[in-house]
Amino acid sequence: MKPGMKPGLKPIAQPLLVTMGDAAGIGPEIIVRAFEQGALAGCVVVGDLAVLRRAGAAMTAVLDAPADGAMVPPGCLPLWVPDGLPAGLAALPQGRIDGRNGRAAARCVEAAVRQVMAGTASGIVTAPIHKEALAAAGVPYPGHTEMLQALATAPGAAPPPVRMMLANAELRVVLVTIHLALRRAIEALDFDAVLQTVQIAHRFAGRAGAAPPRIAVAGLNPHAGEGGLFGDEELRFIAPAVQAARAAGLDVQGPFAPDTVFMRARRGEFDVVVAMVHDHGVIPVKYLGVEQGVNVTLGLPFVRTSPDHGTAFDIAGRALADPASLIAAVQMAWQLCGAATLEPRTPPC
Repeated sequence: MKPGMKPGLKPIAQPLLVTMGDAAGIGPEIIVRAFEQGALAGCVVVGDLAVLRRAGAAMTAVLDAPADGAMVPPGCLPLWVPDGLPAGLAALPQGRIDGRNGRAAARCVEAAVRQVMAGTASGIVTAPIHKEALAAAGVPYPGHTEMLQALATAPGAAPPPVRMMLANAELRVVLVTIHLALRRAIEALDFDAVLQTVQIAHRFAGRAGAAPPRIAVAGLNPHAGEGGLFGDEELRFIAPAVQAARAAGLDVQGPFAPDTVFMRARRGEFDVVVAMVHDHGVIPVKYLGVEQGVNVTLGLPFVRTSPDHGTAFDIAGRALADPASLIAAVQMAWQLCGAATLEPRTPPC
């Protein structure tokens, strides 16, 4: 902890790290609002001091290390500033793409991953980043999922298979493919990709308390191909993957028509839906409301969650952003870290 700060309780050995996201978006603002609502107990923010102050953080305690979070006086936002952040971020205009903000967002994620991989943090909650800002910074990943997968890979090792899950109180959807053009996403689908996604979804749902989890697999084509009339992907590899998962003892059904399976899951027939492509799965979750939606990266060697919305450049800096999805992401992260009993309180002490 920086000189002059009063010691409190023992340091948190493994806090939850909350990365600030793109400084020009609503990430810093929803972090500050969540903190003000007492929803960041046990968390340490990873970001830039001036950006957090611009977002409204009245009292901020800058830490030497994330584990110092418990020593922060009540009412102070615990902040860890990683090395290598670009200077002058708070002077950049909000609501605009800038490579410096993209570089800072990536740097915060990189630093957070190092901490959690070293065992000094419980998990990571990431505020929204902007894909164009990442590209402008020369960051070679289209989004958080791909970046986290690469950062979690040891030198010379194969990347861990990861999947994106979107979840709220009514629906959980795991995606086989994510940030690809639709044509490329369809080309990337095969038996192994579908079976692996079902297996990853099964492991997650079991860990989250649905045991044995009931999994539905959505088809790719209208009416799940209608017996091959509208496409044969269901016949060639989606149904065989479902059969292979069932043979291994998993409670899996499908493929079902994508236009009805999500309603069936919402009504309680299934615990998780596996969707073939990004928009098939993301649209129904977001239609139910992004305020409570959570993005979870499955398959990483650590817990990572995120709000189910983007940087919202159109409202950044206007005090309109709702922190509900971030709060839900923090709660989900604690649950997956095995700390579901941690109650929100103002602030870590």
